[in-house]
Parts: sequence; C-alpha cells; structure tokens
Amino acid sequence: MKLNIDGLLVYFPYDYIYPEQYSYMLELKRSLDAKGHCVLEMPCGTGKTVSLLSLIIAYQKTYPLDVTKLIYCSRTVPELEKVVEELKTLIEYYEKETGEPNDLVGLALSSRKNLCIHPEVSQEREGKTVDGRCARLTASFIRNRAKHDMSIPVCSFYEEFENQGREAPLPPGVYNLDDLREYGKEKHWCPYFLARHGINHANVVVYSYYYLLDPKIAELVSKEISRNTVVVFDEAHNIDNVCIESMSVNLSKRTLDKCQTNVEQLTRQIQQIKDSDAQRLRGEYQRLVDGLRDASVARETDMILSNPVLPDEVLQEAVPGNIRNAEHFVSFLKRFVEYLKTRLRVQHVVSESPPSFLRDCSQKVCIERKPLRFCSERLGSLLRTLELADTTDYSSLILMANFATLVSTYAKGFVIIIEPFDDRTPTISNPLLKFSCMDASVAIKPVFDRFQSVVITSGTLSPLDMYPKILDFRPVTMATLTSTLARASVCPMVVTRGNDQVAISSKFETREDIAVIRNYGNLLVELSTVVPDGIVCFFTSYVYMENTVAAWYEQGIIDNIQKHKLLFIETQDAAETSLALLNYQKACENGRGAVLLSVARGKVSEGIDFDHHYGRCVIMFGVPYVYTQSRILKARLEYLREQFQIRENDFLTFDAMRHAAQCVGRALRGKTDYGIMIFADKRFARADKKGKLPKWIQEYMKDSVCNLSTDEAVQVAKRFLRQMAQPFTREDQLGLSLLTMEQLQSEDTLKKLEQKSQMVEF
Repeated sequence: MKLNIDGLLVYFPYDYIYPEQYSYMLELKRSLDAKGHCVLEMPCGTGKTVSLLSLIIAYQKTYPLDVTKLIYCSRTVPELEKVVEELKTLIEYYEKETGEPNDLVGLALSSRKNLCIHPEVSQEREGKTVDGRCARLTASFIRNRAKHDMSIPVCSFYEEFENQGREAPLPPGVYNLDDLREYGKEKHWCPYFLARHGINHANVVVYSYYYLLDPKIAELVSKEISRNTVVVFDEAHNIDNVCIESMSVNLSKRTLDKCQTNVEQLTRQIQQIKDSDAQRLRGEYQRLVDGLRDASVARETDMILSNPVLPDEVLQEAVPGNIRNAEHFVSFLKRFVEYLKTRLRVQHVVSESPPSFLRDCSQKVCIERKPLRFCSERLGSLLRTLELADTTDYSSLILMANFATLVSTYAKGFVIIIEPFDDRTPTISNPLLKFSCMDASVAIKPVFDRFQSVVITSGTLSPLDMYPKILDFRPVTMATLTSTLARASVCPMVVTRGNDQVAISSKFETREDIAVIRNYGNLLVELSTVVPDGIVCFFTSYVYMENTVAAWYEQGIIDNIQKHKLLFIETQDAAETSLALLNYQKACENGRGAVLLSVARGKVSEGIDFDHHYGRCVIMFGVPYVYTQSRILKARLEYLREQFQIRENDFLTFDAMRHAAQCVGRALRGKTDYGIMIFADKRFARADKKGKLPKWIQEYMKDSVCNLSTDEAVQVAKRFLRQMAQPFTREDQLGLSLLTMEQLQSEDTLKKLEQKSQMVEF
C-alpha cells in the first residue's frame, strides 16, 4: 500500500498496516525532518523493521541530498538476515508498483568467518583463525613476494578482486551473506573485501553494532561514510553495555606471560632483519619521524592491528623519539610488561584512576604518558615492518598495547581495578587487571556527533528517559507506542507466593530457602499440566539455575515435569545450547510440548523468538539483577551517581526490568500470537518495578493479577487459554489491529492515530 506520512509518499509492502506502525513512522519522519536523534519504543512483533525501512528508504528517494545512506545495526547474524529479507521484500514491491528497475544497493556485512569462500580457510571454525589465515594470503608483502616466487600461496579470490572488483561497483540489488558468497564465487572475487569496499557505494548497509561502536573496527570499516546518513540501532536496549564493552580491556597474569614471550620473539625477529635487511628498519624509522599516519601503510587487510583511539591531529605527529627505534621500542615494551606484572602481585583489591596509574608508572619505571599513547600504533607499524601477516600469535601483546594507548588517552569515565582472585575461583590466586569504561557515551559520542540522525529503538526501552542520560545526548523525539490488539492476547501476571502462602523471591536472603525452591518447582509443574506446547523459563544466573535444578531433582519435581513435557536446559556452551534449542523446537513441533530452562542475559534471552507454539508461556524466576558485588559495577554506579545524578537503585532496577521485559517479550511475536507472561517474585508487584516495564505490558497488568498464588495463577492461565482457543480470523482484526488503505484514509482513523502519536511523546 502507498501511505502519506506527514506529506511523504511511503511504499509499504503489505496489504494491511498496524496502527502503531503508522504512528511509529510519523515519529520517525519528524526526527528525520529535524535532522536529530530519537528514542522510539514499539512492542515486540509489531513490524518495527519494515516500518523503519519503508520510511527511511522513501525519505532517501524523495530527499537524496538530505539522506544519502542508511546504516542499520543489529546484534546477531540471524537478526541481520531478517533485516535484509525485509529490505528485499520492500524493493520488490517498489519495482512492482513503479514499474522501474531498482537502482538501490543494499548489503549485509559480517566477519571473514561468515563470508570467506576460500576452500581451505573457510573450513576453519574459529573467527581468529580465519582472520589469521586470510592475512597470510592477502598481506601486500606476501603478494609482492608471490610475484617472484610461485610457490608462495596467495588467495586467488582476493587477487581477482584487487585486479577487477575494486573498479566494478556492485550491480543494484539487495545482497545477504549467501548472496555475497554466491556473487563472489560467480565472479571469483572475495565476498568479504567486496562487501567492505561496497559499503562506501551502497545505499543501505546492514551490520553489527561493533562496526560503528568499537574504535578498533570503526576506523577501518566506517570512516568513509558521509554525515548525511541515518543510523539505526535496533534491539538497542543493551546499547550502553555494548559501548562499555568496546572500550574496556582485561589483562590476566597469563596474558602478560604471553606478552613476555611475544617480546622475546620480536627481539629475535628484529635481530634477523638487522642482519639481512637493515635498510627496512631505517626506512620505518624515517617514516615515524615524518608522522604516524605515513607509517600506517598496508592496513587494509589487517583488522586486528588498528586502534584508532588517537585523534587525527595526534596521528600526524612524529612518534616520540624513545620508541622510534625498533630495538628501543621492544625494550620499552619489556619494561612495561614487567611493570604490569609487579602491579598484579597484590593480596587485596586495588582501584585507581588512569592518571594515578600513569603517575605510579612514571615514578617506578620512568615510562611517560606520551610514548604509551602511541604504543598501539607503534606496535602495528613494527609488525608490518617485520612482515608478520598473521598476528594471531601476538594477540596478547596487541591487547596490552591497546591497554597502554587507552589508559594514556582517557582519564575521565574510566577506572583500573586490580583483583587478586577471579570471582569464579575466589580461593585460587588468579590476579586480573581490569581497565573498565564506566561512561557509555565515550564510545557512542562520535556516532552522535558525526551522523545527522541516529535512531535508538527496541521493544523494551522503558523508562525512555534513562537512555539520553546514560548515553549523554539530546533526542529531538522520544516516544513509546503500545500494541493495538483485537483481543487481549497478552496475559502478564505476578506470582508472589506458593499454595502454602510462603512468599517467593530470588533475593539473596531467601533464594536458598527450600520452601521457595519447592514453590518455584510446583509453579512450573502446575503450569506444565495446563499450558500446551512450549514453556520457556528464565533464571537470574547460571549458578542459581544449577542450584535450583539440583534441588528439584532431590524433591522429585523434575520427574513430575517430565511426566507432562520434555525438559531442555541452556548451558554456557554455545554448541550444547544450540542443540537443546533445536530439540526443544522439535518437541514443540510434534505436539509433545517441552520446557526450556534458560538464563536472563544468556543466549536464549536475546534474538531467539519463541513465536506461537514455541512459547505459549514464559516464566521469569526472580528479578534479574546484575551481580551487585562486582567492583566494576560499583565503580560504574558511583560514576553514574556523580556525573548524571542517577541513583544506584534506580539504575539497577532499570537494568533488571529491561532484561526481564526482554525475556518475557520472547513469547509474543505478532498480532495473531498469544502468550502468558509470569513474573515469579513478590518484588515484581512493587510500583518501582512494575512502573519500569514497557507500557505494552503494563496496560494488561491489572491490580487483580499482581498478587497471585500458584493455584490462582493456574486458574487465570486456564481461563486465558480457553479464550485464546476460540476462532480468530483476520476479519476480527480489521479496523482494530489491522488497517486497510481505505480505513487508514478515513478522517476519524487519521485523527486518532495522530492524537495517539502526540500522546506518547515526552
């Protein structure tokens, strides 16, 4: 259908539209008109992706000078593939309606591991191994040698791409990862470098958050993208954690031992070069005198070495004299490694700021801030000069050099914590140095500054006003949209006690209580007798899940569950979890039904949809607070309180409730879907918890279902399932949750939608 969104002609590739999709596009259009950023929340399963693509592509086609490109960021490869499929559907609809051939290029970009078609390299399972082997076949100095020595292997796909592919733009079309691989095989071009090169010319690029937020990758992949670009961060409820992770480094004693080995290897390599080709080292020295940017040659194929945390003006500078000479630099690294090793010899926790750390380093080993700041780029230059294509063996030294550059570049918003023990093994000495970012805005600020419109969107962003605070930006629009349903297909309830009237909660004081564990088990047993198909359960942590399941075995609860449904458990092993998921889905398919026990913040809670019979009921056992004894978390909470006036309890509750909402939201993936959402903890009934859930869950959470016992919850579930079992057709949804073109054009409907859109603004 063709829509008029505030004066913009939008092609929408379906016969019906949800009212909230129309409102969502109105909010998005206002943000693009204002050339500003926005925060938009829309319920899970209501067509966010197609709404975003339809509106932004229409805007791009209507105002090609204002919006030149769309960057769509999501978290996992399956999510990226879904976006590309929606884009294909949209482009096909454009061609059908306009009768004109498509002139748009859209592509997905992922790692070498997902795009490599080299017959041997592509067989490797580890991403780092693929990167290393690829570098050994594509480095410029190896290719130069291969011209004179035919026995040296090179990648024929990369060679063909270099010779022909760089000058030949991708034909118009939408390319997912499989399409890129097929196109690469057909042309005999490397799909990975084809996609990397194609980013600059494509109209729509779909890739992971890290390609924009991680400075080590963004410099290589995204630096050429123009300002007139709209950036969408989908599923962005965890974006602050992604930002923090991309700017943090952990160094263990084992890492530093490997660094020491790496330094010895470099010493031998330099000696060999001095004996055979001293001119090469002298040439590098001269380039470093001229400026670091000139020394950074042949970076294109090397994803690991780049570390663009240095501003451009610094990269133009000459490298400090005491680390220009290769031998002096290696000696410098050796001293710094020894210093870090002495810092790890601690019996108690040490917490300090980067300036304090640098002051101590200067006093004890006479290492100043400036050479440390250039450490990462200087190491990259040396490894290139030594012609070490595969830097996998030097990953520990590269990590330490990244730490040196970060600690000497950033002062505010970072903390260094040295712990003598790992949390998982508190009795075994295993010292760890954590350089942790506490301010998520450090990583995302360049994105907000550089691009004219950034869209932060997800189904679980409540409360919205927290994101502008922790990301430190000013949105032009903030809106939360509720789901328009023709029937009440969401059934949230809070179970606060068992049938024995013992209160249930995962809080630390009661989580080991045998009565609480038994009541949790009985709740699952009772529901497994009345809920058809799949039940997904989420625990607050792996340890809590393991302890609870062990207690259930002793109490005979596991046997009672298995009388009704098969049981599968998520583990920390990705392969085991994938197998458990596959078999869980098989059990749901054949009508046997199944229970899946999983963990909030685990693999299952993000990006896995339990639509229709895969998730008729989701149970959240406890409030998923993050581990509050973590010193990194304590430092971050203190920083948030001082810098943004965010109280510790407010942030912890906000973080717990967004994860709880994300978990239960897995059950509802469309207008025809329905599901039961059970919050099994008495604390969920409190106003401060309930009020931080998304509006589309809150509006169905009446007071009458916020203080239930196990039996009462089962009765509510039975009644709900009976209602949902009644015939339900598309005609029942028309005019309510589904709008046709005629209904949308009626004045009454338009007025209601515009009023609704204004009501949800903040």
